[in-house]
Amino acid sequence: MEPWIVILIIVGVVLLVPLIWVIATYNRFVRLRQHIHESWSDIDVELKRRYNLIPNLVQTVKGYAAHERETLEMIVEARNKAASPHTNASDHALDESTLMIGLKKLFALVEAYPDLKADTHFLALQKELSLTEDRIAASRRFYNANVREMNQLRGMFPTSIIAGIFNFSEASFFELSSDAERVVPSLDL
Repeated sequence: MEPWIVILIIVGVVLLVPLIWVIATYNRFVRLRQHIHESWSDIDVELKRRYNLIPNLVQTVKGYAAHERETLEMIVEARNKAASPHTNASDHALDESTLMIGLKKLFALVEAYPDLKADTHFLALQKELSLTEDRIAASRRFYNANVREMNQLRGMFPTSIIAGIFNFSEASFFELSSDAERVVPSLDL
């Protein structure tokens, strides 16, 4: 074989291998970014489902506990704030924490009304809300796993070089405060 062909093959391999690595790394970042968007959409769907259940729950409780107006209004206000558009997951998580604390107060309020605790409509709404909370938690774990993978890839060398060149930014986790995480509505009525 001619020496110039061997040199050409070596130069081709030296240039081609890094190019393939750059393309594969870039595509991995794009795939992770898409997984993050998709998993956030899953959270958003479940949150909207919860936002639709809360007014029905509040209306049911209002019929039994009309003089508990302040708590009910606080929950409606927290629901509206949580349902409004947010710029990032951290801000959204803060509003969700406030809403969950309000729901905790609502379920504590229900304890004082035995007729309400026995109401089939209320029980059905509480069960739906509990199932929705479980789906939100599962979606949040999936989202946070994707964020973790993206942020790890961004921080590791040499993939951090590709992240910097193509402006792949760090994603924020969807974390609730520890008080709010303990609020998942109970079905023990």
